Amino acid sequence: MATTSWVLDPTHSEVQFKVKHLVISTVTGSFKQFEGEATTEGESFDNARVRFSAKIDSIDTNQAQRDEHLKSAEFFDAATYPELTFVSTSFEKQSEGEYKVTGDLTLHGVTKSVTFDVEYGGQAGDFYGNQKAGFEVTGKINRKDFGLTWNGVTEAGSIVVSEDVKLSASLQFAKQKEEVAA
Repeated sequence: MATTSWVLDPTHSEVQFKVKHLVISTVTGSFKQFEGEATTEGESFDNARVRFSAKIDSIDTNQAQRDEHLKSAEFFDAATYPELTFVSTSFEKQSEGEYKVTGDLTLHGVTKSVTFDVEYGGQAGDFYGNQKAGFEVTGKINRKDFGLTWNGVTEAGSIVVSEDVKLSASLQFAKQKEEVAA
C-alpha cells in the first residue's frame, strides 16, 4: 500500500488557546510559528501518524506585556523550553468525519499523553494543483500537569488564571508525495 506524506500549511492554519481570566472572562492567544506533518496509508487518515510543534516565543495574546510574562520563567520559560511538541500514538475514526487523536504532548519540559477531538473537513484541490486536507482539532489540558503553576489571587479571592486551557487548531495539510512499499 502507498504511504502518503502531508505537510502543514501555516498560511491556511491557526493554533489557539483560551484560558479564563479572573473566572469571568476568557483570554485568547495563538502561536504564530508552527509546523507539522502527517503520514497516511493511501488517501485515508485512519491511523495517520501526526507530528506537530509550535515555537513558544511566537505566543500572541494581542497584549505585549502579557505575552512577555507568558514567555518568562514564571510561565512557559521560552528560553529553556522553546517548543511545544505533539507526536501522535493513535488516530482513530469515531464516525464519519470524526476522529480522536492521542499522543505525547511535551510542554515546559513535561510530556503527558493527551487526547483531542478531530473533525475532518475533507480534501480539495487548490488553484495551483495541490491536494489539501482540512481538520479542526479541539481539546483541553490542565496547565499544572505541565508544570505551569504560576498563580495569582486577587484581594477579593478570585483566581487570576484558570488551570484548564482550551486548545483549538484549524489545520490544513498539503499532500507531498506517495511512496509505494516494495
